[in-house]
Amino acid sequence: MFCLVNVSVPCLAGEFTPDLSLVLVPPAEDEGSIQVALANMPPTSAKMEEVVETIADPLEPVNRAFFQFNDRFYFWILKPVASGYKAVVPEDARVGVRNFFSNVATPIRLVNCLLQAKFECSGKEALRFLVNSTFGLAGFLDTAKKEFHIEKQEKDLGTTLGFWGIRPAFYINWPILGPSSLRDTVGYVGDLFLDPTNYLITSIPINLAVKSYNQVNETSLTLGEYEDLKKAAIDPYIALKDAYHQYRQNKIKER
Repeated sequence: MFCLVNVSVPCLAGEFTPDLSLVLVPPAEDEGSIQVALANMPPTSAKMEEVVETIADPLEPVNRAFFQFNDRFYFWILKPVASGYKAVVPEDARVGVRNFFSNVATPIRLVNCLLQAKFECSGKEALRFLVNSTFGLAGFLDTAKKEFHIEKQEKDLGTTLGFWGIRPAFYINWPILGPSSLRDTVGYVGDLFLDPTNYLITSIPINLAVKSYNQVNETSLTLGEYEDLKKAAIDPYIALKDAYHQYRQNKIKER
């Protein structure tokens, strides 16, 4: 479904966890696990200027309508299904499923590391795939991270385009798929050609069923985070848009 940075929501760029430190919070609100990164920043610092950077939103009326649609889709369909799934499937098994799908998607990250001329990044992805596909039981265990401290490299074609200077252009909130931009939408389509599941599962209904299951599994691991975003924000639509844009900008700057 739709994409949420410390709060996970699906998006065209993959699972996105919005940084709640970017959300406007009422003074009396308990911050809980929210990382208040702005607290120690000087008001005139360059970092502050980066944080307040916004993305053009000429389609705001349409985007807001789709945001409301996605919101209802989450609460009326996705959350109940994910909650039922969570009740019967142990967390370790669900984390294993997440790891498996992440391992299968390695070519997307590896190729985009190469496209960004980040060869250490591509080497880590290749090594992770080798280790997790063997010692990690086909990827259900993230042995590369647990035993060898090799972190997953979050690269996709959207970040590759951004790395080479292509701007996001404007914000788009797609139905079901969630927060994106014109650049990231193009990147999403390109990444479909790198996704092994689209070649291994050629039946469209089965392919969609597998991806839907992946989304339900992922949502079961992040239940409550979208609710926290809505509770903390004065305007959830603006909060999600700004958090998504900042998240993508940070991903592009990552080495």
